[in-house]
Amino acid sequence: MNTFMEKLRALKKPRNLAIILLEVLSILLLGFFFFPFYLVIINSAKPLEEIVLRPMNLPTDWLNLYHNFLEILGRPNINYFRAFFNSVVITTVSLIAIGLLSAMAAWVLVRTKTKYSTAIFLFFLVGMVIPFQVVMLPLVRLLQLLYDTTGIPFKDTYHGVILAYIGFGAPLSIFMFHGFIKSIPLDIEEAAIIDGCSKSQVFFRIVLPILKPIFVTLLVLNGMWIWNDYLLPVLIIGIGGDTKTLPLSVASLAGFYDKEWGLILTSVLMAALPVFILFLFAQKFIIKGMTSGAIK
Repeated sequence: MNTFMEKLRALKKPRNLAIILLEVLSILLLGFFFFPFYLVIINSAKPLEEIVLRPMNLPTDWLNLYHNFLEILGRPNINYFRAFFNSVVITTVSLIAIGLLSAMAAWVLVRTKTKYSTAIFLFFLVGMVIPFQVVMLPLVRLLQLLYDTTGIPFKDTYHGVILAYIGFGAPLSIFMFHGFIKSIPLDIEEAAIIDGCSKSQVFFRIVLPILKPIFVTLLVLNGMWIWNDYLLPVLIIGIGGDTKTLPLSVASLAGFYDKEWGLILTSVLMAALPVFILFLFAQKFIIKGMTSGAIK
């Protein structure tokens, strides 16, 4: 009996050691990824001199963070509430459009078995591997060409930046929807058609509810990208545009000769807080959406 217990304990020791090592590694990774966020928080409550001389120390007066909040809300060049509204509108409309259009496109590409559907799907995949820096200049020239041709302004407008986000966000979304929809049994859709559903009713009443996990996953992932994006809005909107987003408002605090680091870090914190809260509430959907297509 004693020999059996000793062997059992010997088998458990490596397992317990592996678990401990994984927990220690997880804690180290947590500290590594949280460290930049920690620097933003503590330096948001410091004056410029203290940030430069003692960036790693805790602030001597946390009330500076409150004063920075008030300063940012009152700055006319930042116009925080307007920038926040612009970010909400652009992010919300872009996410809804990317989600619905990509889901419909992926559903048609999966259910339509032709060589053209395969070619179109591969064409979308190409959009995932082309770096954004390659299309920056053509994008600006295309927007100018559209304005010259149609007379409809696309620079410094909601619809201009939203159309750009749809174009750049669709390839990855279609790719993920495509893999998920292939795991949905075709019999469900055929039964709905026999019951009298049209194609649109099959998609919106049958397929779209099944896509909820991956839909929410893409909403969160694309939402974090669009909300925090700087490069695409600065190309289409510009720093001084009427529809500038929160990242552009943060950039207006960084002058060529003078940078107000306390206000910059506080505005970064204010801009990141909404999407951070969204991620906390939606993280279970992200994990579920990433794994559902693989196990169905």
